[in-house]
Amino acid sequence: MMNNRLIKGSLTMALSALAANAFAAQEVTVYTAFETDLLAKYKTAFESENPDIHIKWIRDSTGIMTAKLLAEKNNPRAEVVWGLAGSSMALLKEEGVLQPYQPKGVEDLRANLNDPQDNQAWYGNDAFFNAVCFNEIVAKQLNLPTPTSWEDLADPVYKGHIAMPNPASSGTGYMQVSAWINSMGEDQAWDYMKKLDNNIAHYTHSGSKPCVQAGMGEVAIGISMAVRGAKLKEQGAPLAVITPNGIGWESEAVGLVADNAAAKRVVDWSVSKSANELYVESYPVVAHKEVSAEVSHYPNVEKVMADMDFAKMGSERSKILAKWSLKFDSKSEPKS
Repeated sequence: MMNNRLIKGSLTMALSALAANAFAAQEVTVYTAFETDLLAKYKTAFESENPDIHIKWIRDSTGIMTAKLLAEKNNPRAEVVWGLAGSSMALLKEEGVLQPYQPKGVEDLRANLNDPQDNQAWYGNDAFFNAVCFNEIVAKQLNLPTPTSWEDLADPVYKGHIAMPNPASSGTGYMQVSAWINSMGEDQAWDYMKKLDNNIAHYTHSGSKPCVQAGMGEVAIGISMAVRGAKLKEQGAPLAVITPNGIGWESEAVGLVADNAAAKRVVDWSVSKSANELYVESYPVVAHKEVSAEVSHYPNVEKVMADMDFAKMGSERSKILAKWSLKFDSKSEPKS
């Protein structure tokens, strides 16, 4: 009898454990373009506060992930999109992939990083910015003045001394082209880019490469990523990190695809103060108003942010890139 009771007790405990594990293992599929090395950190932090939900990441680059979500529009496999560019999120909302949803704590977020339209469907986690990386030693050798505006970079004195990312292959390049179009207007922006092209040595296929090249003295000026410039300067590169008024930027954002409770909890946590305290370890500007960080040599980008039209960036991307490529692609570096 004792053995039977022990067996029954053991079975009961085992079944209870299985039931608990089944409950704990509720899985939410999250599509992302966050850098790979961030995924484990965000997953661990979320699951420690939400032990009954597990995140299943599906990760790829922004362009591929956006195309995948659009292809799956009529049979969605994602439940949440977390860590995708605001312009992509605007397009996904327009195509009906994202569900309108207002997460808990939205009033604590910087409004300019979020979906600006009615029936909000996406919310910024962080923002990343462009800058002009200016090699002060090379400039002195070549007698180049320090530029302070975009118009300065069109001066013939800089001919052959500027590198910039190709917007068709780099999101960093595309967000600056978009910023010029939005700030200057279509006609003036294309006229400006034609003048700038006269001074371009080459277009790269990496957003950070122009700044790296400027840091190494391969060019005097790189239109590139502000955070890359700050890091290189910290490492001793002779760079000034300049942010002309109307600097291009994007937010990495979160949005709901599946209208279920577990997916909503992922979205809620992604805009929380706890999540933003993790974002700020990698991004100097994050969504939560109470979270900030001092980053050595990082410029005051918030004062010079361009007014970005993320919906237009998403919907007109193909048209803008086709036009840019036709006009300027001949100076692009070979793709490796």
